[in-house]
Amino acid sequence: MTETADERALRRRGLTLALLTLTYFFSFMDRQILAILLEAIKADLKLSDTQLGLLSGLVFAIFYATLGIPIARLADRSSRRNIVAVSLAVWSVMTAACGLAQNFTQLMLARIGVGVGEAGSGPPSHAIIADLYPPEKRASAMAIYSLGVLLGGGLGLMIGGNVAATYGWRAAMFVVGLPGVALAIIVRLLVVEPRRGLSDARPTGTDTPAPSLRQGITSIWASAPAFHLIAAITITSLVGYAVTGWGPSYMQRSLGLSMRDVANYVALPAAVIGSASALIGGALADRAAKRHGVWAQSWVVTIMKLVALPFAIGFYFVDDWRAALACYFVAAIFAGAYLGPTFAMIQHLAPVRLRATWAALSLLTINLIGLGLGPFLVGQLSDWLKPTMGAESLRYAMLTVALLTPWAIVHYWRAGVLMRRSEMD
Repeated sequence: MTETADERALRRRGLTLALLTLTYFFSFMDRQILAILLEAIKADLKLSDTQLGLLSGLVFAIFYATLGIPIARLADRSSRRNIVAVSLAVWSVMTAACGLAQNFTQLMLARIGVGVGEAGSGPPSHAIIADLYPPEKRASAMAIYSLGVLLGGGLGLMIGGNVAATYGWRAAMFVVGLPGVALAIIVRLLVVEPRRGLSDARPTGTDTPAPSLRQGITSIWASAPAFHLIAAITITSLVGYAVTGWGPSYMQRSLGLSMRDVANYVALPAAVIGSASALIGGALADRAAKRHGVWAQSWVVTIMKLVALPFAIGFYFVDDWRAALACYFVAAIFAGAYLGPTFAMIQHLAPVRLRATWAALSLLTINLIGLGLGPFLVGQLSDWLKPTMGAESLRYAMLTVALLTPWAIVHYWRAGVLMRRSEMD
């Protein structure tokens, strides 16, 4: 009997998920490598903390987030796999181009190129995964996909830090950027393009034209649970990007660690711990959804974030690097748990024909505010506080941003309340 396209897509969904996760890994590695290189770039190009914050966040995020919308609209109408492959090739080349920059403007333009390329990865990948996995398995699948964030960021710091310590920050850009071109070819050849709505029991409406962008914006704005989920993950991302963007610099300036110390003794353990957190969080969320309903996934995240909060704040209140890193690692045990469940819930709430669009609209907010403002605000606050706080200005700038976390927790709790009411009706 000839295998159908749907059967083939489901048979190969594990490979597809693995390749999309690897793509996400390269995305975050190329995006976050700047964090370990900030001090070297600052010394070489004579930049301020505000300029470094712009490069780490706002300059990248504006193009990454806004271009995600038209690319997602294209993805809702055409091959999502091809869009991911082309995007991967573009941002890989532009990451390598960062190593050629001789001043702030050139580095800014190269970072814009990285943002343009990465804009085409997330929304199509979310939509593909949602079509390949049913609701009761979707949080775990999204948690596996989110490993790209945690492993990519961690290994990017480790690889970039070691290469930069030996050969300079420019060589580090080449080493992490160029391999992505080969992966883009593999993605194009092996990733499956599933039928839209393949794993949903409800009628898919895939034979009807894709709704307009206006309908997409209206539908996501009309969903109160989606609003709270997006608000929660946006605030969480703002705090998270502030930590990942400036954490290595803070460890060097205030805790006395070297670039190589951060690369070898912090980056990899944090990546492993965060990855375990993501997988456990996804599994717990799926178990809670199976037992109580999808709404329970939001409360799983709420609890995990409440447990992590005192340790995340404590990271900035101790001077001893051992105690500080202990707080950092304990917080990391719970920090990655929100990714898979949050994106899974957003995809669960989204109309099937608008999945990529909803993902892009979510990522627009997350990245403009979270990625765009998180590192920039820390850099700006650090420069403002420097006259009074001196070398410790970065510590207090990061602490100020971290104190926004309770706000995110309230939104996660509220999303669970509203989803529970909806599911009980």
